[in-house]
Amino acid sequence: MKFFFHYFSIIFKKLTKIWFIIIPVGLFCFSASLADAQVLDEIIGNEPLLRVDTPLPAHGGYTTSVPPFGRPEALFPHGFGMTDWLRKRGIAFLLDNTNEFAGAITPPKKNYPHSQHFAPYKQGASNAGQYAASLNIDWEQLIGLRGFSTHSIIVGRYGTTANRMFGDWLNHASEDYGGGGNVVVHLVMAYGEETLFGGRLSIAAGRMAEMSDFQNSPLFCNFQNGSICGRPKAATDSSFVSGYPAAVWAGRIRVRPSRSLYVQSGLYAGENGIYKNEQHRTGFKFNGGNINGFRLPLEIGWEPLFGNNHPGHYKIGGVMMTAPSPDNYFDEDGQPYALSKGKPRIRHDGYGAWFMADQHILNHYHSKKRGITLLGGFLYNDKRIALREWEAYGALIDRGIFRSRPFDTFGLSFTYEKIAPGVQATEATMLDTQQFSHLPNHATGVQRHAAVLEVNYAIHVYRGVIFQPLLEYFFRPNGQGNLRDAALLGFKSHIEIF
Repeated sequence: MKFFFHYFSIIFKKLTKIWFIIIPVGLFCFSASLADAQVLDEIIGNEPLLRVDTPLPAHGGYTTSVPPFGRPEALFPHGFGMTDWLRKRGIAFLLDNTNEFAGAITPPKKNYPHSQHFAPYKQGASNAGQYAASLNIDWEQLIGLRGFSTHSIIVGRYGTTANRMFGDWLNHASEDYGGGGNVVVHLVMAYGEETLFGGRLSIAAGRMAEMSDFQNSPLFCNFQNGSICGRPKAATDSSFVSGYPAAVWAGRIRVRPSRSLYVQSGLYAGENGIYKNEQHRTGFKFNGGNINGFRLPLEIGWEPLFGNNHPGHYKIGGVMMTAPSPDNYFDEDGQPYALSKGKPRIRHDGYGAWFMADQHILNHYHSKKRGITLLGGFLYNDKRIALREWEAYGALIDRGIFRSRPFDTFGLSFTYEKIAPGVQATEATMLDTQQFSHLPNHATGVQRHAAVLEVNYAIHVYRGVIFQPLLEYFFRPNGQGNLRDAALLGFKSHIEIF
């Protein structure tokens, strides 16, 4: 645990130097006008996650066999009459926009070792974002097909991310970057779901994202940086893991033996190149020609409600993977490939495991919708094939800390990533043998460990509109000790249109 104390001592020293920036931001947030309801848990990308994290009703059942679709507060809540008309017929349409800006307030290191082999780093800023639309249809309400619903999401993404400007390729400063194909319309997911026995059994199949059902939480995107938003980055360490906005052919079964307990498993195709334009630029590539393995996740979740409305979510799980993954150290003959110059050994037996938890611990002003929630988790990957051997995270979300601002949210998160020993050994060998241009992961030195801190305050500006000033701090960018720490200021905005 020594490294945690080391990092937190650095955090407090750095915060004292930039407190003159944080205080004015906080005063601005406090003085904003009173508003009423939308929070960042309810973005369109979180719709599948919210279904996982919602226990069965304590009493009674659903209006239909299909669990109700979410209806977050929106700028145009009735959609000029259109969305109200559709919902009366079992059709829920949502449209939103998320924009993320980040700019470095610290300069990157100049003349870093072997810099001649890479593009020069710079101090700069970036903007990235996406517009998203979802269409959920309750076919029982529409045509009487009992328990059946369909879910689809499309996005369009734009912009770039600032972290690569100062040499970090591990964690995006703006999570809404990449994977969207740089097209106007990119299909994220489209699948059908059958709900049986009052919500106790759910069976789904189609184009699905594994990370929208497993090792995730709708609370993560109360932050902007990619080490936690979307999902903790170690969860998608393999290029075969399907995470928003990428999907694969898949099937999933979720069983709820009791109100607060669920068990789920699935089979997700390992499709080569799901994040690359040449394979899945639009998301509408449906043939299975690039399937070369499978992922089989299993997760058990407990969703208790303690005391005076203190909900929690605790989940533990693991995954097996048969998709071909290169060893990060050995070649086919069991020798270091950095020395033999051979090809890495291919593994077909990868695995991973995780534990995640969040718990609401305190209500503000006797309100069930305000208070403090703590998050924590640990993710472990197969160190033979992983870049990140493990990741640990902790976060605090305080909603309604000020009585006059019931839906403003203060957030603090810290993530730590440990690079796999095989990656470290390979990079050290390449540096010793002067193979500078062949270093993996855009490295310019040995990658060992990295950490990211974020502090933010989300202002509920108006109905369906959130503006979130934030600070990000990257310790050891790209996991390297030869690169200077980077601090960024920025903001995240979210507008729920319908």
